[in-house]
Amino acid sequence: MKLAIPEPSPGARSLAGAAGFLLDLLLAGLLVFALVDRLAPPQDLPWKPFSLDQPIGLATAGKLARIGADPAACRAALREGGVRFMKSETRETGFCSTRNTVRAVGRLAPAAPVMTCPLALDYALWERQVLAPAARDILHSRLTRVDHYGTYACRTIYGRPGERPSAHARAAALDVAGFRFADGRRATVAADFRADSAEGRFVQAARRGACRVFGTVLGPDYNAAHRDHFHLEESRWNKCS
Repeated sequence: MKLAIPEPSPGARSLAGAAGFLLDLLLAGLLVFALVDRLAPPQDLPWKPFSLDQPIGLATAGKLARIGADPAACRAALREGGVRFMKSETRETGFCSTRNTVRAVGRLAPAAPVMTCPLALDYALWERQVLAPAARDILHSRLTRVDHYGTYACRTIYGRPGERPSAHARAAALDVAGFRFADGRRATVAADFRADSAEGRFVQAARRGACRVFGTVLGPDYNAAHRDHFHLEESRWNKCS
């Protein structure tokens, strides 16, 4: 005697079909993830480790923000990238602070300015992945020095009474004025930002690359106060002017 197996109800068949579709979708998603994880550049994948030797990619900004929020991870990223830095003492004066700062050692002149570790990490990436290649490709020379006007300054914006504190008041901004090269040439923001020359193309490339790394980049297009330098700031906001 055969047992009668009841036919599944339309609702059960519909549920089974939906479950099968979701399983197929999940398997397809896992396959796509595996392919992306294997084939996409690590700088484009947020789950891949950060390295200063990687070009700037789609996930670089997020990685910088995550690492910058952890002082220990920030210093580890500098060390792993071969960036030399020294400890900087912490000073607190009213709204001004040098908390979580280092003295970065590199091509900057004056040498070893005090800056927050996240700013130092941003700068190291900019120098390595933007400035050095641009010097080679545009000027066919080697970058030897980056001239700047300073980082830490205990003041409000533009030094005006009653204004909010400047990013410089916590050493979170760097004012870059110009660049020097192994062949003796020099490019400056003041003289070359709008120049139709190789130096001008280098300065513009430096600015474009800065906008991919730093939260805030202000230059001659922003206002007259920045006619001779790029204000490069470690911040949560994206502003490139």
